[in-house]
Amino acid sequence: MTTDSMRNTAQDPVQHPAQPELLGLLVQAVGAANVLTDPDVTEQYRRDMQPLASAGRPLAVVRPASTSEVAAVIEACTRHGVAVVPRGAGSGMTGAANAQDGAVTILTSRMTAILTIDAAAGYAVVQPGVITLDLIRAAEAAGMFYAPDPTSSDWCTIGGNLANGSGGPHGARYGVTADAVLGLEVVLASGRVLDTGRHTIKGVTGYDLNRLFAGSEGTLGFITRATLRLSRRRPALTTAVAAFASVEEAGRAVTDFIATGHSLVLLEIMDRACFGAVETHLGSRLLDEGGTPAAVLFAQSDSGTGVELTAFEDAARANGAILSFQTDDPAEGEMIMGYWRGLEAALETLGTWILHEVTVPRDKLAALILRAEEIAAETGVFVGVHGHAQDGTVHPMIVYPAATAGASDRARRAYRLILEAALDLGGPVTGEHGIGRMKADYLADALGEVGLEVHRAIKAALDPTGTFNPGSMFSFSPEERRTP
Repeated sequence: MTTDSMRNTAQDPVQHPAQPELLGLLVQAVGAANVLTDPDVTEQYRRDMQPLASAGRPLAVVRPASTSEVAAVIEACTRHGVAVVPRGAGSGMTGAANAQDGAVTILTSRMTAILTIDAAAGYAVVQPGVITLDLIRAAEAAGMFYAPDPTSSDWCTIGGNLANGSGGPHGARYGVTADAVLGLEVVLASGRVLDTGRHTIKGVTGYDLNRLFAGSEGTLGFITRATLRLSRRRPALTTAVAAFASVEEAGRAVTDFIATGHSLVLLEIMDRACFGAVETHLGSRLLDEGGTPAAVLFAQSDSGTGVELTAFEDAARANGAILSFQTDDPAEGEMIMGYWRGLEAALETLGTWILHEVTVPRDKLAALILRAEEIAAETGVFVGVHGHAQDGTVHPMIVYPAATAGASDRARRAYRLILEAALDLGGPVTGEHGIGRMKADYLADALGEVGLEVHRAIKAALDPTGTFNPGSMFSFSPEERRTP
């Protein structure tokens, strides 16, 4: 995998034999103001937050506002043999929404309507461009709770969450985005519209197409509407923090707590490298003496009883915690969680950062963190680990000086070594961020021969011309794509 960040973006978009006719059809579908071809304008839509993933130059960036406009755009592109790349806010970290040379990138930025909040029936209907935090707040205003919570919820979109099967700190207790899906409206490669929807809690009629499209990374269709499950608003959060002199003790505290059978809204782990960066950035230490702890656990409960946090503190103390503190005061809770939320801002002061994502069995968390320390020493780049201890999905953070010769190659090597370490410890290729372009080389080994054949058969059935997002996940090779 290589980066093309130095490519001359002042060139004209990649030419395609059907360009004039296709561009005319796109203008008819969405209006001239919503067909962007100026490279200076389309540059901002070329890549997501992953600096190491390749990105091409699109033929055009298109901004539809409705399902019918999306259908017209996709039908025209399929007919002219031009690929399409669905894109939300660009908050992904695997290159799954990166532009492809000569393809049409379709944005959801004009599809931002929250169509329905039905508190009685417990669901919301939204367009894919809705910011996740906007849905969370709209649900709260109706006395309801939308559970999926990607860490980038203040700017990522529902469509992107659906495409990548996004999770977050709440995943172990409340599930990930796919668990909230009751129904989808999807435009297929032919331009036809598929409705998988239901508004009931149960529904097992036919194959579970919701699960098929949620997490498909825009390789099977373009989601234009989603019906999502809502829950009753939860009680106020209570918060706890525990610090440890060793990573192993923190890891044992996690597994001991899980063995109690209790579940927390949030159980996050942060290693010394990450926590030290936050302390430096905030100018505040968690411990008055003893320096930066080797690992810190953050916990939150919404049960209203305190039982879960008591069990958490018991597990922490039994495993040698050098600090254990619990509070039901919202201000104190915010102060504690400020250390957790301050990580990305802290890392920005150190260089270009990459948020990796790996998942391991929960009893292997400490082993992964210790291996990350070794990888940092091997590659000469900053590697620190934080993430969701309760479900084993963690985010190694790689920081490197992008302008320094060879630094990107060292960062790329660290990325690969971390992924291989997680696989060696029994983890899957991904837990919540998807495959994209960064992990595509590992998909065949992860799925096995039969699994890959099944995936390719599904892709061929729904997208026989290879229109959707070639290069992400696995897709068709260029020679396999054909114009109908």
